[in-house]
Amino acid sequence: MNGRQAVQVLALAVVLVAAVAFPFWANRTQPYYLQIAINIISFAILALSWDMLARTGQLSLAHAAFYGLGAYTSALVTTRMGLPIFLGMLLGSLVAVVVAAGLGMLTLRLRGIYFAIGTLAFSETLRVITNQLRFTGGATGLVVPPLLGGQRVPQYLFILAVLLLAVVVSWMVNRSRWHFAFTAIRTNEAVAGAMGVDVVRFKVLAFMISAFFAGITGAYYAHVFLFISPIEVYSLAVSVGALVAPIFGGLYTTAGPILGAVVLRVGEEILRSTVQRGYPIIYGLILALVILYMPRGLIGVWASVKSGLATGRKETREPAGP
Repeated sequence: MNGRQAVQVLALAVVLVAAVAFPFWANRTQPYYLQIAINIISFAILALSWDMLARTGQLSLAHAAFYGLGAYTSALVTTRMGLPIFLGMLLGSLVAVVVAAGLGMLTLRLRGIYFAIGTLAFSETLRVITNQLRFTGGATGLVVPPLLGGQRVPQYLFILAVLLLAVVVSWMVNRSRWHFAFTAIRTNEAVAGAMGVDVVRFKVLAFMISAFFAGITGAYYAHVFLFISPIEVYSLAVSVGALVAPIFGGLYTTAGPILGAVVLRVGEEILRSTVQRGYPIIYGLILALVILYMPRGLIGVWASVKSGLATGRKETREPAGP
């Protein structure tokens, strides 16, 4: 391990220790900050899981579907069948994975905007069906039992562990042969297939991994906020938020979606508390400017700054010509 890698490992260790220690401080002094942190981490998991699917070139708007499936499956099996909450959350995420596999197989022929419209239609269909069924609570919604007795610190540590799992999975994908397969599929599916890449298998696998984390996050939401309704968990805002954060932070990376989620949620909270009325307009303008003038996101800006600094140091070290 060289010096640069040692510094990176040390920085990650410091961040992790701070993230673990934070809820114990916030729970005593600023409980509201703890709730905001839970929201940010949940948003970061959704963003990172969407990015893992986007690495195959699929612009999905089905995250709300998997999020809602996880929430409703866990809520129903714990309230109607009396199963333990952790088992209900696991079942919720597995249902999302199975449905994602089926949806992936059905939508493989679709490309670009057609794929996005197809996945959006699927989410809206689930919302309408759930809204009409009596056993799901219909439009009235469901009251859900609390996770870990409703204690915020253990709930925070649980969702932080899920985020760490998502980070590990993303890191492993980016450092395995899957990374090259995903990149080839995203660049040109026909060429990837001709090179021997199993396009169908990799696209469906990416869909399933993405759905697992969306499903468990939806189940977590249900048992932390104790109430769910179709219009809330199947909201288009869930899918849009999941794709905006990676674009803002930097696509096809592990750090980019997390950084984007943190900056966007913190920025939104600051605008809400300072501007109050009309803050969504300012928020939208900032997003538009970033997408237009920072196409590689915050990670791309940081990479450009590092490259510029490295170039400047190199030029300084070079001896002057005769």
